Amino acid sequence: MGRDAINRLWQLESQARQGGGPQRIEQQHAKGKYTARERLDLLLDPGTFQELDAFAQQNENDALGDSVVVGGGMIAGRPVYVYAQDFTVQGGSVGIAHGRKVCKVMDLALTNGTPLIGLNDSGGARIQEGVDALAAYGEILYRNTIASGVIPQISVILGPCAGGAVYSPAITDFTFMVQGTSHMFITGPDVVRAVTREEVNFETLGGAQVHGRQSGVAHFVYEDETTTLAEVRRLLSYLPGNNADDPPWHAPTDPPDRLAAELDEIVPEAPDRPYDMRRVIQAVVDEGDWLEVHREFAPSLLVGFARLGGHPVGLVTQQPPDLAGVLNIDASDKGARFIRFCDCFNIPLVTFADTPGFLPGVGQEHGGIIRHGAKMIYAYAEATVPKLSVITRKAYGGAYIVMSSKHLRGDVNLAWPSAEIAVMGPEGAVNVIHRKALAEAADADALRTSLIAQYREQFANPYVAAARGYLDAVIVPRETRPRLIAALHMLAGKRVSRPKKKHGNIPL
Repeated sequence: MGRDAINRLWQLESQARQGGGPQRIEQQHAKGKYTARERLDLLLDPGTFQELDAFAQQNENDALGDSVVVGGGMIAGRPVYVYAQDFTVQGGSVGIAHGRKVCKVMDLALTNGTPLIGLNDSGGARIQEGVDALAAYGEILYRNTIASGVIPQISVILGPCAGGAVYSPAITDFTFMVQGTSHMFITGPDVVRAVTREEVNFETLGGAQVHGRQSGVAHFVYEDETTTLAEVRRLLSYLPGNNADDPPWHAPTDPPDRLAAELDEIVPEAPDRPYDMRRVIQAVVDEGDWLEVHREFAPSLLVGFARLGGHPVGLVTQQPPDLAGVLNIDASDKGARFIRFCDCFNIPLVTFADTPGFLPGVGQEHGGIIRHGAKMIYAYAEATVPKLSVITRKAYGGAYIVMSSKHLRGDVNLAWPSAEIAVMGPEGAVNVIHRKALAEAADADALRTSLIAQYREQFANPYVAAARGYLDAVIVPRETRPRLIAALHMLAGKRVSRPKKKHGNIPL
């Protein structure tokens, strides 16, 4: 091979790495944003990125590589496939060449059982390519759907993401956004203003805070790109490469038999006083460390990833300080989606229950709480991974059933002595059952207090459920960690056979 041929190759490689050129790169930096290649350097293990289709073009005069950088690399020594849209080249717009490159790595990720990460920073479809640009989006969306539940798919929004482009992240498993620079919407502020007369800007219409707190579109929101990409790496540390693999085990430094004495006093004596369930989680999981998902969205329910004895688990818990831990429409959607993800990828589920039930009210009923609450039931009942639960305090009515109860085939169901399990709370139950007696009583308050105590003794305690086999054990709170770890070992070989079907029909 002649030196001229090698020099020519080096020249083309250098040209491809320049993207839209120094001026466009400078503009990208001025917005507080990294370039596509700089982002890949932050995301992947050093020196592991293997680029594909660096010379791809739709037309002879187009930039080499078009408006996306694609390839494979390593994160913590494990393989991933990635694509990073390059805003310095035609605003990262999606056309035929761009779409083909993305589809190539999607196909490789699916074939090799490897996680797929998309770094999104695009002005949308390339208008001058017409329907071909829409076809490129359609091919990507099809692959997102086929890969769902087979490989983890992660979307990182690092700039604009508008129109049809938002549906690819919506299909993927997790979406990350950056405060101030990430925006997602179906139609931009100008169109909204013209059609609805509403005055909005990019941030109030589709910024990271909007999607992290209100819409629930974003699972994670961080202050800058560096932190965001580091947290993508952290998320992957809990996930297997595909649905046939086990989640990655890490040798624990936290003793599996460690007791947490502080849990004995964490539940207040007064049943209407809140406590922070995050403290319970931190006391139980390895090193007190967990990755919370959807932290700002539907805060009455907490979900996230942690480890117990080195094994990744998915946590689903109520948060008593927020609406007393009720299940509402958003919390049901949040929980169901997370439960189904864990079930897809062989991640055991650990549930801590303290809930008075589903949120009552006209708004919730008209908004479809029946339909949304049914998603949680469906998700838990459908899940075949090991399912462990701990009732810490209240578990009333349908919410008791929902939260990984034995009746939805929970494998190991535990409760603390403070647990109350009943159709409804003692106060409400007494008012219903003894309405006539209370109305006729000379001292209704004294009678009510006595009847509430009787109801609590007869029904609203964990020992009634334990006597019927609905609970496997009532435990001292400090023993929660070793009991859960022992249960995980006991369930390591769990296998479930289900009726043959194409798929179920979850109430969407």
